[in-house]
Amino acid sequence: MLEAGHSTLKRQQAAPVARRFKDERALAEKRSAVEIWRRLRFAYTAPMFARPAIRMRCAKGLLAIGTLLMLAGCGEEPKPSVLEQVKAEGELRVVTRNSPATYFQDRNGATGFEYELAKRFATDLGLELKIETADNLDNLFSSLGRADGPVMAAAGLVDTPQRQRQARFSIPYLEVTPQVIYRQGESRPTKPEDLVGKRILVLAGSSHAEQLAALKLELPELEFEVSDAVEVVDLLRMVDEGQIDLTLVDSNELAMNQVYFPNVRVAFDLGDTNSMRWAVAAGEDDSLLLEIDAFLKRSEANGTVQRLKERYYGHVDVLGYVGAYTFAQHLQKRLPRYEKMFRQAAHPHQIDWRLLAAMGYQESLWQPNATSKTGVRGLMMLTQRTAQSVGVSNRLDPKQSIDGGARYFIQVHQQLPESIAEPDRTWFALAAYNVGGGHLEDARKLTEAEGLDPNKWADVQKILPRLAQKQWYSKTRYGYARGGEPVHFVRNIRRYYDILTWVTQPQLEGSQVAESGIHLPGIDKRKPEEETPPL
Repeated sequence: MLEAGHSTLKRQQAAPVARRFKDERALAEKRSAVEIWRRLRFAYTAPMFARPAIRMRCAKGLLAIGTLLMLAGCGEEPKPSVLEQVKAEGELRVVTRNSPATYFQDRNGATGFEYELAKRFATDLGLELKIETADNLDNLFSSLGRADGPVMAAAGLVDTPQRQRQARFSIPYLEVTPQVIYRQGESRPTKPEDLVGKRILVLAGSSHAEQLAALKLELPELEFEVSDAVEVVDLLRMVDEGQIDLTLVDSNELAMNQVYFPNVRVAFDLGDTNSMRWAVAAGEDDSLLLEIDAFLKRSEANGTVQRLKERYYGHVDVLGYVGAYTFAQHLQKRLPRYEKMFRQAAHPHQIDWRLLAAMGYQESLWQPNATSKTGVRGLMMLTQRTAQSVGVSNRLDPKQSIDGGARYFIQVHQQLPESIAEPDRTWFALAAYNVGGGHLEDARKLTEAEGLDPNKWADVQKILPRLAQKQWYSKTRYGYARGGEPVHFVRNIRRYYDILTWVTQPQLEGSQVAESGIHLPGIDKRKPEEETPPL
């Protein structure tokens, strides 16, 4: 009886538990069914049956899925093109080389064929040009793929097969010919076979290095070296001085620099004419490249490229003494028309008028309508910027030009360090007038580092040519400069000044004429004719 009652009691107690278990199992089955349905149909009802943590995860999943479905239905907003990004940033970042044919700083500021063309492209886009220089050609190409790096390379590049794997190239804008260069007086090579056994050095990573490597497959005995520590001007100098037998450079760079290396000559052209092009980073976005091509086509059509070719490669400044006979001719025929102007300009600044006259002769051969390849004009060859700074409105007016030249020379003279005394101060001022104060200061620092006196022109003029050598200008603040040019500039002016001083010593005051037949300068009272219309 007790056992029966006890069993009944157990059954009564167990019944609710069984019911609860049955209900929970049914509920679990419902949850499983809903979960399966949710997975198959992404049912929104599933989270109602889940615990809070699960509900949160499900909600996030549904949100992500919904976003993907919306994007799939509406289309993802496209990424801005390279050209759009460049315009949004407001600047055109360009990598180039620090060389006379590409980009360098002179007394007038930044210049160079590639720089001027790139500057026009940036202006055409309404952007500010930002220049970056690469230490060598390999670094130049690697910089194109760098995040936040330059978007374009303008450095006189040829699109070789190897380079086409590194970058994409524009349409051509300049045709050049690779030329083998040798030293005058040495045996002239006339064909590729003659290169065997010669000391040959070319730029590392250059198209010329690729040319010689390909030639070596045909001529296994051919040996050559490459260097990333030099530039084209260094190679020409090394041939000129006999340090190497041969090098390989493009025709445009030889035309620009040959005047500074009297011993270099063209042996023969190696291969066909090549095309110079700009480059952009490798990839599928052609937006910037298409814009470059359109610009280069316009520049070719409107004559911009041709004018730049003529300015930088059409002719070169010939430095050096032009000969006593020629100077004597100009002394008789040209100086008398401008002597009074030189005197009037020199007097308020306490400058010897003959020094101004010597400067004018070096700059223009006393020709008031002279124009250089860099755009400087007039008898004293002033830049537009310099002319404006000294109050010259018409650079072709000889009086204005001489007055402006005198004022600018005084400015340069006064800006020199106080440690530089006369007469060296005048020679330093002439050098700064020619190459710019920044480059002159670079040379003074290099001079001091060599244990020489940075305040003596005799010492600094020895160091100035180093500014054209990569191993030296790479250590300076302002980089490459034609350091030999101010040396010739000062030397020539001093020679002209000495001659003028000598021939004017017998000159008497007033209307008297010197008895010496050598002395011909005087004052021509006729008003100078306007040889060209005002600007």
